[in-house]
Amino acid sequence: MSFWGSDPSRQRRASMYKHHSTSPKKFGRSSFKPRFQNRKRTTRSRGERIDFSRFVKKGTHVEEKPYVAKHTFADFPLNAQLHKNIKGAGFASPRPIQDQAILTVMEGRDVFGMANTGTGKTAAFLIPLIEKIAKTKGQNKRETVLIMAPTRELALQIESDFKNLAFGFGMFSVACVGGLPIIKQIREIKMGVSFIIGTPGRIKDLIDKKVLDLSTCHSVVLDEADRMLDMGFRDDMVYIIGKTPKENRQTLFFSATLSPEIRKLTEQYLKDPVFISVISGETAKNIDQDVIRYRGNDERIEKLHEVLKKDGSDKVLIFREMKHSVDTLAKELAHMGFKVGGIHGDKRSRERIRILDSFKQDKINILIATDVAARGLDIPDVTHVINYDVPQTYDTYVHRIGRTGRSGKKGTALTFVPA
Repeated sequence: MSFWGSDPSRQRRASMYKHHSTSPKKFGRSSFKPRFQNRKRTTRSRGERIDFSRFVKKGTHVEEKPYVAKHTFADFPLNAQLHKNIKGAGFASPRPIQDQAILTVMEGRDVFGMANTGTGKTAAFLIPLIEKIAKTKGQNKRETVLIMAPTRELALQIESDFKNLAFGFGMFSVACVGGLPIIKQIREIKMGVSFIIGTPGRIKDLIDKKVLDLSTCHSVVLDEADRMLDMGFRDDMVYIIGKTPKENRQTLFFSATLSPEIRKLTEQYLKDPVFISVISGETAKNIDQDVIRYRGNDERIEKLHEVLKKDGSDKVLIFREMKHSVDTLAKELAHMGFKVGGIHGDKRSRERIRILDSFKQDKINILIATDVAARGLDIPDVTHVINYDVPQTYDTYVHRIGRTGRSGKKGTALTFVPA
């Protein structure tokens, strides 16, 4: 019997992300009724209908009982240096996904983990895998770990976390991502690395160039696996996994949703997996969600200006559907005197990293982005998420607003919709 058999979340359907080169569909006008009583649903791409009333929800701000971990980090049988690095990284008590996954991964089991973004998934797989490689090094074995992520930013963030947690072990990593010099990545691989962290496209390129050999890779992690499928990386993912040893391979899948495509992959590649779910719900309870109606672009930019001027709009993440729209809005807001930056897929990696770091370090307080920033990235203290364009799917909306209201803090999510 499949390990999905009794899981109620199996019926959850993950909507497919789709790249668009054309303008979003325009919406017909209809009168606004209180509480959206007679508001017609709007048809989006791929046939999904989005009810605008789903974008309105008052944060309950109810004090939830804190998760009581079954373990402390001291309970985990880890190398003393790794315990020191965990403490140095500021980890006090294991997060739910860490509490439930670390020992299981250390036992060598395959894992499918479902968790919202920002729940500590990265440490949940890095900590036990660093311990695993540290032990194999002591046995004079050459073994590597492969970690795939959907975006450059997430891959680079994982590598940054790895460097902090693996300090003092003499382990090296390479970030195999597009937009950064491939020559440097080739050089690092040839020098010898323990952790290969990257995006499917660049990893496949390096395999095809006969630079990257995965024959000694007995640990494979797919982080944000659903997002990689949504972005069209399925064939690359299958190709890459096929280059790793079929026998004695430990495979870890982490995803925020469970779709038929994800389930098919897990059944194909995971052996007797342990299913761990710490999904806390569709949207965070402490996020105030509302819509802002506008007539025409002039009124839309005016209303955005009003929101950004209000007290409390300290760190704002604005989502747009198209790349050129990101640049256009960034110029408009900069002209109004705001400290703003924009990131999307056409920007060079170094520029995207620089702008993202400026936002994290509060050098700018407004970041405009396409959905490249919607998942996985750890951006602390975002007070507002603004959907300046209506998202294509409700799942996309959920992931976007998950950038705010984190770590028990209050957040605000606003969606601009045509009147």
